[in-house]
Amino acid sequence: MNTIPLIIASYEHAMLHVLGERPTVAEARSWIGQTLYGTFGARHPEHAQELVDSYVAWNTEHLAELVEEFPGTPELFDALAAAGVTVGVATSKRRASATDTLLHAGLADRLDVTVAMEDTDIHKPEPEPLLLALRLLGETPERAAYVGDAVVDVLAAKAAGMASVAVSWGAAARSDLESAHPDVLVDTVDELRALLLG
Repeated sequence: MNTIPLIIASYEHAMLHVLGERPTVAEARSWIGQTLYGTFGARHPEHAQELVDSYVAWNTEHLAELVEEFPGTPELFDALAAAGVTVGVATSKRRASATDTLLHAGLADRLDVTVAMEDTDIHKPEPEPLLLALRLLGETPERAAYVGDAVVDVLAAKAAGMASVAVSWGAAARSDLESAHPDVLVDTVDELRALLLG
């Protein structure tokens, strides 16, 4: 799901509401893939909880209107299931937000495992969330690929010993993803499907 418009608007709301300032779109995009506590705690530790609370409230209220489907995603999940591929999610989102997003997308019942922010003490770009997801799936890094749209996703996959697959239609600019040196960088859902099922 394309959650980027929702995430950027949520960052803008929280910063404006709490601090009276607005991040640039580029700045807000660069925070995607990190936890809210990590982002706000590093930049505004004295207001971190208030910023998180403001973000979460606005994000929850506007999820249904701002989240969009990436064309071809449901078909990709269908194809993965038909091929017997085990699929999980390791996200920096809070569990409630991840669940709401997956339910809205109609994907919640297509996942074998969901690892959310609360499940590990250490977060991307460190490998802990990905490794936990693999343990819960009964899989090993050598047999897995992590697909992500942020630089922290590529770094986490590499640190976990997994194949790193970056997609260019999400949070990070293509040039930033290239600089992180993923194993593969794809530009369309069809390319991703061919890669994963080829």
